[in-house]
Amino acid sequence: MSKRLYRSRDERIVAGVCGGIAEYLDVDPTLVRLAFILLSIGPFPGLLAYLIMMLVIPLEPLAGSERSYGIDEPQLPA
Repeated sequence: MSKRLYRSRDERIVAGVCGGIAEYLDVDPTLVRLAFILLSIGPFPGLLAYLIMMLVIPLEPLAGSERSYGIDEPQLPA
C-alpha cells in the first residue's frame, strides 16, 4: 500500500496540515510547525502555502472508512 498525504485528525492545531506532513515524513510535528514559522518570516509566503495546502490536502479518513470527503466530524467531549 502506498503512502498518502492527508491532513491529520490527531496532530492538529489549526487544520492538521503540519501534523499530516509530519506523519507522512515520519518526523516530529513540532519540527514541521517550526519550519512553517521560519518560512513565514522570510521571503517565502509560508502562510499562503499553508492555506493552499489546507484546501488541497484531504482530511485523513476515519478508521475503517476508505474515503474522506473533507468534512470534519464533530468531536464529542472526553
